[in-house]
Amino acid sequence: MKNYTAEQLKSLSREELIEEILKQQTEYNVLLERLTAFNSNTFGRKSEQMEYDGQESLFNEVEAVCEESGEEPEFENITYKRKKQAGKREQDLSGFPTTVINHELPVEKLAELFGENGWKRLPDQVYRKLEMHPAQYEVFEHHVAVYASKSEDKIVKAPHPVEMLNNSVATPSLVAAVMNAKYTNAMPLYRIEQEFERSDVAISRQVMANWVNRCSERYLSLLFDRMHQELLKEPVIQADETSVKVSKDDRPAGSESRMWVYRSGEYNKERPVILYDYQKTRNGDHAIEFLKGFSGYLECDGFSGYRKMDRLVEEVSVACCWAHARRDFADAVKSYGEKKAGVQDTLAYRALEKIARIYLLDEKFKKLPPQERKKRRQTTVKPRVDAFFAWVKEHRNDVPPKGKTGEGFTYCLNAEKYLRLFLDDGLIPIDNSASERAIRPFTVGRKNWQLIDTINGAKASAIVYSIVETAKANNLKPYEYLRHLLTELPQRLDQKSSDFNLDDLLPWSSELPDSCRKNSK
Repeated sequence: MKNYTAEQLKSLSREELIEEILKQQTEYNVLLERLTAFNSNTFGRKSEQMEYDGQESLFNEVEAVCEESGEEPEFENITYKRKKQAGKREQDLSGFPTTVINHELPVEKLAELFGENGWKRLPDQVYRKLEMHPAQYEVFEHHVAVYASKSEDKIVKAPHPVEMLNNSVATPSLVAAVMNAKYTNAMPLYRIEQEFERSDVAISRQVMANWVNRCSERYLSLLFDRMHQELLKEPVIQADETSVKVSKDDRPAGSESRMWVYRSGEYNKERPVILYDYQKTRNGDHAIEFLKGFSGYLECDGFSGYRKMDRLVEEVSVACCWAHARRDFADAVKSYGEKKAGVQDTLAYRALEKIARIYLLDEKFKKLPPQERKKRRQTTVKPRVDAFFAWVKEHRNDVPPKGKTGEGFTYCLNAEKYLRLFLDDGLIPIDNSASERAIRPFTVGRKNWQLIDTINGAKASAIVYSIVETAKANNLKPYEYLRHLLTELPQRLDQKSSDFNLDDLLPWSSELPDSCRKNSK
């Protein structure tokens, strides 16, 4: 924005003044829009749902019509009580061990009340209470018998379980509890340390970090690699990444690293896989390396690093996310703040309407088989997509290119090829929300612990997050599953065979113990 002196302004013609004022007005509006969007994203609610003039959320239901001048019909106000679902409490408590406590009257008291043999017993009145037992700790002191020959130099020890970590008090249940607290419940190690102290258990955060790193590298990495093999067999992989700070990575303080997440396609409900991968940078080569051997569709945001894979790897086609396509338009609408008047006449609002109608149509086909979903998309969704891009091209020059609406138009046109790809295969979701949900537990934990100390710690975190999130996606209990893995894997490694099979330990294996499974989804 150019600054003028009074003399310079006086020297301008009327036409030049009008042109300059309009130019600066446009620049001002762009800057104001960016500032409002920044404040909204930083301090406001994160949801992109919007309500205007009493309408329902635009993104959830654009076809709700509001007639401001129309008279509201009168309805009779009817109230009712929702009927309680029969047997729900019994169903909720069915998976827990049950102790029966009998409350009975002695025979003498019954004779006093009813007379000798003057009573009969009816069915018991039964009620249930759920008791909680806080964490309890017990020391197992192992005494291994040692035998020596009287006639020769021979010593034999009695068989005993393989130690998970030599010369350590750590057990599968204890390390699984630490991992579950940190990676499932987002507790930083110093808070876990404090929780142990309240139970008179002295375990420092440094010791816990050492346990996590060693168990991840030695044991859980084996299952991570096996799940990686399964992921590469998927026809669709969804990817996302987020920033993370590692304090000791041989770079200047404050340098940002990246935690990448790759997951099987959203429509894979049988064997979902979610894997994290730590890397120092956001270079697209990391995705190419991690997905080496993959052949199929990669769904992601508009980051150029992913498109590099589309150019260089013939077997991979990149599909872009429609949720990202609408984001700039949503920011533009948010910039109106509380001033809702006139927002529905903006191009940004109209773009959101058109994208929401595409979503609404596609939502109807979510439960269909892939081939049928593709067929319906081609006949009903594709015309809407065609109309949207035609409309964007028609209006791309009607807004400043540096404004949020202009940036939204540019994004959509640059990514048109990738945004259309979901129409060609019923296995491709319309957006990348599944991978964004998969990385959210990491971002929640990041708010609590802020940074990771070392590269090894970051890699260990990636492995444990992968195990935990894949377990959750397969309806397993993360703690019980981690404990099972840390019990089984040391025994198998002790067999000194590099050809052992891990398939029975995969999160979807039918051979996992029932204690690992949740009763309800």
